[in-house]
Amino acid sequence: MVGDDDPDLEATIQSTSGPGAPVGVDVSVVVLSGAERGASVPLRGKVRVGKAPENDLVLSEESVSRQHCEISRVPGGVRVRDLGSTNGTYVEHARITDATTPVGSVVRVGNAVELALRPDLALLDIEPFPEKQWEGVIGSSLAMRRIFRVLDSVARTEATVLLQGETGTGKEVLARAIVRRSLRPEPFVVVDCGSVTHTLIQSELFGHERGAFTGAIAQRKGAFESAHGGTLFLDEIGELPLDVQPMLLRVLEAREFRRVGGNQTLEADVRVIAATSRDLEREVSAGKFREDLYFRLAVVPVQIPPLRARREDIPTLVEHILARTRGAEGLAPSERTMEWLLQHDWPGNVRELRNLLERAAYMSAAAGSRELLLPALPTGPGNAADDFFRFSLGESYREARARVEEEFERRYVTWLLARHGGNLSAAARAVQMDRKHLHVLARKHGLRGDQDD
Repeated sequence: MVGDDDPDLEATIQSTSGPGAPVGVDVSVVVLSGAERGASVPLRGKVRVGKAPENDLVLSEESVSRQHCEISRVPGGVRVRDLGSTNGTYVEHARITDATTPVGSVVRVGNAVELALRPDLALLDIEPFPEKQWEGVIGSSLAMRRIFRVLDSVARTEATVLLQGETGTGKEVLARAIVRRSLRPEPFVVVDCGSVTHTLIQSELFGHERGAFTGAIAQRKGAFESAHGGTLFLDEIGELPLDVQPMLLRVLEAREFRRVGGNQTLEADVRVIAATSRDLEREVSAGKFREDLYFRLAVVPVQIPPLRARREDIPTLVEHILARTRGAEGLAPSERTMEWLLQHDWPGNVRELRNLLERAAYMSAAAGSRELLLPALPTGPGNAADDFFRFSLGESYREARARVEEEFERRYVTWLLARHGGNLSAAARAVQMDRKHLHVLARKHGLRGDQDD
């Protein structure tokens, strides 16, 4: 876009930064600041904004004209048209008369009120992304492909994105994917708000001058300064202390900041992506998170479903993770193992799945198995141990006992060889077993165990 904050500048802006809203996604006009903060109206047809009571969105702020602007959906995104207002209409800090801008943009009316053109992602009629991966992120389920569609549409805009989901669902992975697709691929700076101490979080975000506090022996750049021209990823934003939240809000609104202990005002030319495992709306209701900051961060809110809610992604994820795990070449889970993987609830989500598969790959390689072996199956519903001791009336006692004994034998020999790095002699001595017998058992179950001391 072209333009600046000069009130005499009038420009017609045609956005070329993205395809606009995802197909099938409704859009709402949400008030981010001012007395009506939090109010919203669905963008169906045209929405008139102004001070007069007959408008669709009525704003009481003094600098807003009675008939200020008109907002409507068009094929390229959202059209914003100024209606001859006194104090102007701005799209991403450029004063406009008539502009087409992508969904996710922020519109300023008058001197102080900001409006977010927010996609409504709660609807289920979003057209899914055609591919089963987006910028390296894997997801064959409809839920993930709908998220891909939304993120692909807003990635090349300046919209602030809020990623919400349980721990391990891949929020940082998605953030990096957004950046790869964006117009700001570098620099990319990450701040984990949950791991920085309360006393240092201001310095981490805004930097400090020498002597600003005890231990500040030199000037230090903060995250906003380091990310200038790029993207700042604020992970676990829900952990940000309440007294620091107004400072972050001011930077997001004014796009400027000062280092701790400094007087120089610095520009914050940064796109922000935030993530949290907390329910921020609930945190706002409990008074633990500022409502105005929440609205400013959630211009494009994306809820990432847990892995247990998209089990159809598991086979693709397993294949993807194993292909990128060192030493896992040629390994594949058995039908029973895959069944267990599909039944497990995965409280740690994709992170737990990745960690389990990596451990299994190392153990399988040590045992010389061509089949992926799960070394320590978590307990809980759907555990493979439950399947192991599940019996059927159509199975005789002898058959059931033989099946259980054979499975026990396979698991025991696998565990034993893994504990001794495949060394048959050492493994046999450790459990007082004849080496030749152990060798026979290993060959019977397709395990490599031919090493000696």
